[in-house]
Amino acid sequence: MSKAKIAAPVINIGIAEKDRRKIADGLSRMLADSYTLYLKTHNFHWNVTGPMFQTLHLMFMTQYTEIWNAVDLVAERIRALGYPAPGSYKEFAALTSIKDSSGTVSAKDMIRQLVEGQEAVVRTAREVLPVAEKAGDQPSVDLLSARMEVHEKNAWMLRSLLEE
Repeated sequence: MSKAKIAAPVINIGIAEKDRRKIADGLSRMLADSYTLYLKTHNFHWNVTGPMFQTLHLMFMTQYTEIWNAVDLVAERIRALGYPAPGSYKEFAALTSIKDSSGTVSAKDMIRQLVEGQEAVVRTAREVLPVAEKAGDQPSVDLLSARMEVHEKNAWMLRSLLEE
């Protein structure tokens, strides 16, 4: 006896499929950037040394914890749009705009790299925002706006540590 294949339900949330696809693709890039930044920030939290150790150790923990909670929101929005969220290191590596780092990095270089990473997430979100706005996808617009605000603030706080 053969099992009949059950068709996937049609998604009818008032956003055309092609627009949902574009938004989900953009959110997938933002998810990859966010996860990569999370991993980098957590790595730096573990490995920071020097006179700013305590300040940076705590700041990095605050930032990676916030990002960790946010990646779930981004992934769930992709799913709500009807697409699978990327979730492997291979997928993230292919989608991210953030450069990986390895080896020992000074505290100041960690800060510089994290500023670049925070700003990269903002740029990716900013690219997707007009697509979501044009499609009338208010939940994605709200998510993208909120993420930009957080990452812009984090970049500012990190940059302030680089001033002499």
